[in-house]
Amino acid sequence: MDITTSITNIIEKRKPLAQRIEAVQGNLKALSAAIQQFEERRNHLTTQVDDLGVIGRLKEIDLSKIQLSIASELETLTKLKNRFSRDALNIGVIGRARQGKSRLLQSLTGLSAAEIPDGDRQHCTGVRSTIHHNPNVDTYGEVWFHSEVSFLNEVIAPYYEKLCLGAKPFSIEEFGSKPLHPLPEDIPGYAEPGAMYEHLKRYHSHLNKYRHLLKETSPLTINKHQIREYVAQDTPDGLRIFFNYLAVKEVKITCTFPNSDVGKIALVDMPGLGDTGLGDQDRLIKALGNDIDFVLFVRMPKSAGDYWADVDVKLYDAARSALIDLPINLWSFLVLNQTQSQSNNGNNLKNCQDLLETITEKYITVEKCLIVDCANNQETNQLLDKLLEYLSQSINILDKRYSSACQKRLTEIYESVNAVLNKAKMVLPKDSEDNYIEVEETFSELFGNDNSGWWKDIALGLQELRVQLWYQRQVPDEELHDGVIAAIGSCEEDKGILSSKSALQEINNRIMISSAFRAYPDYQDELRVLISHKFLSLDEKLTRTVELVKNQVVEVLKSKGGLNVLSEYEGSDFFIEIANIIPERLAKLKSGFQILANFRLSYRGLILPRIRQHLDGLTNITPMTGQYGQFIEQPDKTLAVSKDTTAEDILTALEIDYDKAINTIKPALEELLCEPNEAVYAMIEEFIDNVIRQKDIQKEWRNFLRGVRGKIWSDVFGKQEQERQIREVWMKELQQISLINQIESLHFAQ
Repeated sequence: MDITTSITNIIEKRKPLAQRIEAVQGNLKALSAAIQQFEERRNHLTTQVDDLGVIGRLKEIDLSKIQLSIASELETLTKLKNRFSRDALNIGVIGRARQGKSRLLQSLTGLSAAEIPDGDRQHCTGVRSTIHHNPNVDTYGEVWFHSEVSFLNEVIAPYYEKLCLGAKPFSIEEFGSKPLHPLPEDIPGYAEPGAMYEHLKRYHSHLNKYRHLLKETSPLTINKHQIREYVAQDTPDGLRIFFNYLAVKEVKITCTFPNSDVGKIALVDMPGLGDTGLGDQDRLIKALGNDIDFVLFVRMPKSAGDYWADVDVKLYDAARSALIDLPINLWSFLVLNQTQSQSNNGNNLKNCQDLLETITEKYITVEKCLIVDCANNQETNQLLDKLLEYLSQSINILDKRYSSACQKRLTEIYESVNAVLNKAKMVLPKDSEDNYIEVEETFSELFGNDNSGWWKDIALGLQELRVQLWYQRQVPDEELHDGVIAAIGSCEEDKGILSSKSALQEINNRIMISSAFRAYPDYQDELRVLISHKFLSLDEKLTRTVELVKNQVVEVLKSKGGLNVLSEYEGSDFFIEIANIIPERLAKLKSGFQILANFRLSYRGLILPRIRQHLDGLTNITPMTGQYGQFIEQPDKTLAVSKDTTAEDILTALEIDYDKAINTIKPALEELLCEPNEAVYAMIEEFIDNVIRQKDIQKEWRNFLRGVRGKIWSDVFGKQEQERQIREVWMKELQQISLINQIESLHFAQ
């Protein structure tokens, strides 16, 4: 298998691992949230119990270290996911300024100084660039800019904090309009803080030259010739007139590498270290941990003599700290940049050899240390071949080692959580067998039977109510009676068109617009609707009747059964709430409360059919059309309409129809005044049968009251019940964490 295919396979095999890591991250976050909730419960519990022993054991349950471990592993998993999600293997090129990094990158990518700035004077590169190989495109760039918020928080704020310049600016306007505070005289150091302050002044004094880019949409696509003005600090001839880079976070360059067989790789060019720009080293470490698969350290020895300096060791240590789980020596080469006699540095081969021989003395360990002329395309391609060969052979091993280290810590988190859960289960004392028996005996005595206790009181109370309602079942409902009288009175007072002083004129107008054949049935329809609507208020009367009786049942259940402690509601709302409290397993008892809660009497169901029977005289039956188009009237009509029918005829007929309807409705409704009480009695008797007389219902009541006995008999069971509920909630919290803390849900490594 060639190297290109091998690297492609490596990248494809990484993708499923990234997906598994994402799932583990979700589970780990859920575990952290459950632990946080558990910690809050524990803290609250210390204020609820008065047993000093329990309080002491509660304080010993400490999950704070586990939470810190979870937070740390979430960061590591993010790095792993980023590593395995990438579409290319990223090779980071790092080193101090003026070491030849840019020349090496130019040789490897075929780009020039126009795209990868280099020079023999000051720092050239201002921002990080990622160079991707694509054999099918012309060179172009994509620029990602800081937003105003990220610019202030990530770039500017660290200077204010490090240099003690007071409160950081909260807006770009504030940063640009106010002069910088002078550098404090008592700040530790002298030259380094001063140099940092000059960096900040550069951002401040040139703000108007790059500020507009902080509002630019990212990424901005640019052509090959524009790249330098976004990544460099100066022009090729060394003029420092570029300021765009101050607003840039990153630039991605896509081009065709001279070695077309490199496959899916990308070279990451980091700004040279050694300048006093604040945050450069932190950004380097972050990039190495999140975005880099392999590192090329670049060091150019001086031809006049050189040695491994403290800055070299610090740079190596900074890179080494990026990934604790994967030693940097396994994923790095060190390139000693050999220069020729014609270069500004002169021939440094001897010094390259000296540094190569003494590298171990400084504990700078890498996989390979090579002497390479970074300006020589042939040598740099040989370097790249060695690097890619190493990656194709070793990257899977490195990935596995990295993953295994993280997986091991996740397993340790799982075991630590289990250990704490097992300890937490012993915090609250369990009821002893003797205490349990004593409580059950007391409960059984209080619950009683047909002859004593709670059961006798509730059964007798409901039976007495049933007898009372039995005597009332054939008594006319006063609420309904008053409602009927009021509705009839309203019908007699307001007769619609019949009450209008201009009734004849209105009817005559209707005849003129349509005809007498249409006017008469239309007015019948209007009067029929009018009467029907007058009785709608009876719906409220029926509801009140039902609720009053339900309240009588509620009074018995509260006064005789003590259920007032379970619900403050009355009527239907009481039965709904109690039904919701009753467990599903107590189906008979729960159903009894639900049936009564849902019982209704409605105007449309009970009264409307009776009224409609007596509105036939006002019902418009559509006339049939004869052979020659004339109307054929239906029989039993007060008025047989003809072409000679007048407004007076229609008015008289409507009055007869209306009065007939009202006079027949009243006695019909009086006949059903007893029906609401009969219906309510039947429903209450059904409820009593369901909750008192049904087979095994007493057993269901026992099971229900056992769960709420601390409220019903608080003076007897209050303390024990409170302790039981505390223990129950505590164990549920532990169970919730245990359900989340499964080893399978924290496993991702192959």
